[in-house]
Amino acid sequence: MGVLNVTPDSFSDGGQFMETERAIERGLQMIDEGADIIDVGGESTRPGAEPVSFRTELSRVIPVIKGLRERTDTLISIDTYKADVARQALQAGADLINDISGLTFDMDMAEVVREAGVPVVIMHIKGTPKNMQINPHYENLMVEILNYFQERLIYSRARGIKDEQIIIDPGIGFGKRLNDNFELIRELKQIADLGYPVLVGPSRKSFIGQTLDLPSDQRLEGTAAAVTASVINGAQIIRVHDIQAMKRVIAIADKIKGVN
Repeated sequence: MGVLNVTPDSFSDGGQFMETERAIERGLQMIDEGADIIDVGGESTRPGAEPVSFRTELSRVIPVIKGLRERTDTLISIDTYKADVARQALQAGADLINDISGLTFDMDMAEVVREAGVPVVIMHIKGTPKNMQINPHYENLMVEILNYFQERLIYSRARGIKDEQIIIDPGIGFGKRLNDNFELIRELKQIADLGYPVLVGPSRKSFIGQTLDLPSDQRLEGTAAAVTASVINGAQIIRVHDIQAMKRVIAIADKIKGVN
């Protein structure tokens, strides 16, 4: 899954792809490099980010989704927690919904997923992007996250969402302390054992930067290590910025794991 942020303030690539045509070109480039899904987002969810309006988000993502759909059959994901944005993105050609809130920020999102019958990524987050990194705390990280997913799965089924539509994401960097992120990757098999496809998004994130004391544009090797461990421990979808490099990393990780 290639990251395509159509935002001015995302932590790694904010402002680089605000122009529609440039964003479309970047999406097509990632497809050429081997991306299976392009994840289009119009609102930064970095720590401390301010929410944007429905209309602002729509104006950023819809032209890009339409432009990509006209030029490729590759899967397109809409990265949003707003039900109306998701609905219009699907109408514009998106194939799945990536909701960082796990269907909790907008009570209408579950209905959009049910009506459309599309896959949905249900992510774990503690708090909101604006406050999630203000002293997050867990008594038992894995127990709390597993309990969260059990509750979200019950919620989703009760609203007519089928199990085969669901992808789960432990939310690396979303309301997590430094070592929580490493524990999530180390113990990812516990999440994979729930029986749903697991998505992880470690790409260039601050737990790598803090550990290596490097800025976001110098975290390729750290991302590669996190991706390798994630694949070996059960991740099936990897959300990254550097498609070509991580495609190669995943190929080797699959071989280590014994996947042909």
